[in-house]
Amino acid sequence: MTRSVPVRCPVCHHEQSFTPPTFPCACGAPVTLPVPADGTPRVLTHRTWEDSWVRVGCPMCDRREDWPQPELGCPCGTVIRVPVTPTPEPDPADPGADGTEPGGADALRRPAFRPVTIRTSRDAVNAAGQYLRWLGFTGLRHPRSRSLTGVDLRGDGLVAQVDPTTHPTTLREVECLFLTGLRDSATAVFFSLAGYVRNARSRADELRLPLFVMDLTGTPQPVNDPADDLIRNGPPHA
Repeated sequence: MTRSVPVRCPVCHHEQSFTPPTFPCACGAPVTLPVPADGTPRVLTHRTWEDSWVRVGCPMCDRREDWPQPELGCPCGTVIRVPVTPTPEPDPADPGADGTEPGGADALRRPAFRPVTIRTSRDAVNAAGQYLRWLGFTGLRHPRSRSLTGVDLRGDGLVAQVDPTTHPTTLREVECLFLTGLRDSATAVFFSLAGYVRNARSRADELRLPLFVMDLTGTPQPVNDPADDLIRNGPPHA
């Protein structure tokens, strides 16, 4: 699971915890932006296109991609640009610099994920469904009895729930989805727009239940180790 790092506001010196974002590489492996614990945050006063991206390499296939430069809002009103350590470009003089093929031995090769913009709760379910297909799940469908089970998507060996509310997902919701998956002998996967309360995340780790968060761009991000494993290895039956 991605570890949080302390970030101190350059204006008021308030310190808060920041969890570096994780993005899916085209090879299927998770790429967590390397935010140094001793980095120097700076005040963001003006955005430019060039400054909004940082190039970071995939730990599995060494593919270098440009990812969104993370930002953090301080309670004092300051917008902070969180420092990220970019991956150095390969040395053209190094004969082995271009010898790495995309896709490690343990990573699934997938096309780049195309997100679905979220405007409604239905959009959130559709975005989760598209992401699950990208992961390798098949036979996805919307169940008729969502009100009885809380399940928004079913697939071959899969049950998934999407929480589109503005409140963090609770422990009870995570446990209920796990029990549904246990009953149906299916992998249970949870998506949330507002994140998860602390005991829900801890319980999901114990149950090995993958948790993802989604922003309004429709790009899910893993928040625990089971989610990272699902991105790396695909569905258990694949």
